[in-house]
Amino acid sequence: MVGLSGREEKIVNMLQNKGELSVLTLSEKLGVSSVTIRSDLRALESKGIILRTRGAAMSAYHPLLMEKQSSHREEKEAIAREAASLVRDGDRIMITNGTTSALIGRYLLGKRDLQVVTNSTLLTPYARVNPNMSLIMVGGEFRPSAEALVGPSALAQLQDFHVAYTFTGTDGFTKEHGLTTHLMENAEIVRCMCNQATKRVLVTDSSKFGKQGFVKIFPLSDIDVLITDSGIDKEAVEEIRAMGIEVMVV
Repeated sequence: MVGLSGREEKIVNMLQNKGELSVLTLSEKLGVSSVTIRSDLRALESKGIILRTRGAAMSAYHPLLMEKQSSHREEKEAIAREAASLVRDGDRIMITNGTTSALIGRYLLGKRDLQVVTNSTLLTPYARVNPNMSLIMVGGEFRPSAEALVGPSALAQLQDFHVAYTFTGTDGFTKEHGLTTHLMENAEIVRCMCNQATKRVLVTDSSKFGKQGFVKIFPLSDIDVLITDSGIDKEAVEEIRAMGIEVMVV
């Protein structure tokens, strides 16, 4: 995870793989004192990444989400940075839940008078440190595996807003089957948020290309801009551009 020391990252990975671990176990495995481990755990807890118990610690996030956050990290950071470059001072935008789309919040620092509507709880840390960003969280049912709010309440609230951009991720996308996801509720949220935007921006690493999830969100042609990394097939990029979609490769 970006922003963590090497030892903090090792602790997070160990908790992700093993669940709850004692301070003594972490101390022995990492070769540092219990005092040092406790200090690391306090820092991680303050960032909302872990939960401390008596003499032990556990991850604060669902294992599936942690797995997604740790995969293709450099590519996701570059994609999020490029996506944020599209946002101008005074813009109103929506950001759907997802590990790549949530990172956009990190790169909105320095922009002024922003209104961000989201169903992703992963954006709240960035709102705390960015006084120029007003974050509107829609209500709904909480899904820990996605750190997302979904359901009828969220859908109803989203229809009250109109924005310049909606930034969304996907579990997979192809020319033939469009954007797909594993969760029906997530498909409904993405459709609704994209319907409220002037421009729809897909932010996804190249590993998602060619994959097909359980639920279709909408055709790829409904996207205005695709931001992905250089791992995507060059022929596929040209085919997608031929559909009238702007493709930005980072």
